[in-house]
Amino acid sequence: MERAGLGRALVAAAYLEGDFVLSSGQHSRYYLDKYLFSTEPKLLAAIAEHLAPLVPADTHRLAGVELGGVPLVTGLSLHTGLPFVIVRKGAKDYGTARRIEGVLKPGERVALVEDIWTTAGQAVAAANVLREAGAEVAAILAVVDREQGGPEAIRQAGFLPRALFTRSELGIGA
Repeated sequence: MERAGLGRALVAAAYLEGDFVLSSGQHSRYYLDKYLFSTEPKLLAAIAEHLAPLVPADTHRLAGVELGGVPLVTGLSLHTGLPFVIVRKGAKDYGTARRIEGVLKPGERVALVEDIWTTAGQAVAAANVLREAGAEVAAILAVVDREQGGPEAIRQAGFLPRALFTRSELGIGA
């Protein structure tokens, strides 16, 4: 599926209108429901195919934030052959109590995969968890940038932002 067709398919599958509160706390009259695109195998495969060129060439491992980033990082891992880890929003209070699930070696270059950026607060927090664990965050990738300050916040935190689509490119919201 070509990129423009993927954008149309993503909007057709996941664009909702109404009154929504985003994870950033902001209110929005539209919502892109990541679960409506990341749970569809054909869309997920196409997203992974188009995200793959955004992964820096010297990346050793991918990472995804629970829960929304897990299908995306899994699809991208299957497409690229790169192993991945899952970054938890908080350590679980049982078992291993880890913030990062999977194998992450100090010094590895990691590309973090996110679904949608608004202010990118969760993406930056997850990247900082990876950095604290000894990884070098090569880039933070997103399927959609809502154009509400995400890339700027990512750059300000010292990371490289790369989005597959912007809100404007998809012709949605404002």
